[in-house]
Amino acid sequence: MATLTFARTPVIHVLFLAHLLLSDYGLITGVVSLGINYGQVGNNLLPPEKVLTLLSNLHVTKARIYDTNPQVLTTFANSNVDLIVTVENDMLAHLVDPQEALQWVSTRVKPYIPVTKISGIAVGNEILTDNDQTLVSNLVPAMISIHSALVQLGLDSDIHVSTPNSLAVLAESYPPSAGVFKPELYGAMPQFLQFLSTTKAPFWVNAYPYYAYKDDPSNVSLDYVLFNSNPGIIDPYTKLQYDNMLYAQVDAVIFAIARMGYGDIEVRISETGWPSKGDANEYGATIENAKIYNKNLMRRQFGNEGTPLRPNERLEVYVFALFNEDMKPGPTSERNYGLFLPDGTMAYNVVGPSGSAPMGICRIGEFWSLVYWMSVYLLMLSLW
Repeated sequence: MATLTFARTPVIHVLFLAHLLLSDYGLITGVVSLGINYGQVGNNLLPPEKVLTLLSNLHVTKARIYDTNPQVLTTFANSNVDLIVTVENDMLAHLVDPQEALQWVSTRVKPYIPVTKISGIAVGNEILTDNDQTLVSNLVPAMISIHSALVQLGLDSDIHVSTPNSLAVLAESYPPSAGVFKPELYGAMPQFLQFLSTTKAPFWVNAYPYYAYKDDPSNVSLDYVLFNSNPGIIDPYTKLQYDNMLYAQVDAVIFAIARMGYGDIEVRISETGWPSKGDANEYGATIENAKIYNKNLMRRQFGNEGTPLRPNERLEVYVFALFNEDMKPGPTSERNYGLFLPDGTMAYNVVGPSGSAPMGICRIGEFWSLVYWMSVYLLMLSLW
């Protein structure tokens, strides 16, 4: 009996240590996973098989692609990466037709399931703020047709249908409780929100605090947009305190949705990031700021944080972007959002010299190695 007691005591201690470790890293309170946008607008990017190896080494298990590239979908088969695929904007007019939508899902999505994990279909990108009113009017009908095709093929319980929205859908975003959609969207928005509520799909938003700082660096606190220590703001109506702009932007969207009678819809961030290089008038687009923003964002993601309005619901975030994409049009910043250069080397170190960010991506492999050997040790002790 003495031997048995001696053997069990260290097991209890190690289990307690494991509980503390896993809790600190968020593995008990929820699924720890960082999403990332895998854009391919470049002429010198790594092939998909090397991208998959890169994501696997980083333990990134969620990615969004901007098409239904067969090479990517085939390569990612039997992997641990969950994909969101995208319907290009110019396809919407065709997919309003239910038969066209069924054909699209049958050929672009269904053949790859279940060996390739596909959990969402993004219908276009930032359509509700597009100047093309035909595109806007086609959005929800196309989403309905695509969802109906998923139902017909028995895939609707595994794949949601939504669309990423620009933060420009808001007429007001400050303070967060004043969040309200632009009046010109009152025609399309109710139908869109009704679809999301009925199908239990999330409201995706592309949120970039960088733009707020770039447009008004004299009046917007850099520490506030970078998640650094700062006094923050207090919403005068809700009395909620915000120590960063990203969470304030998300809560403004939640308030805008609730004002239209749909307080049950989850809001997720389809894109957020910070450019490491920009033109002379793109204030704040530096390697140092990009490193700080993404490092602090990752720290909060791996801490399973929610926003002040929904503190118990982990905010799902997809970082923009995996790579610098050299063929993207527009200002210099558009080609410099990547965490990595096209050859797979890091654009900058998001952990920093101190290695202080919990679960920084350079430490993830080390962390899982520790978890593995702890599990082996626990098993050996239990059999001892």
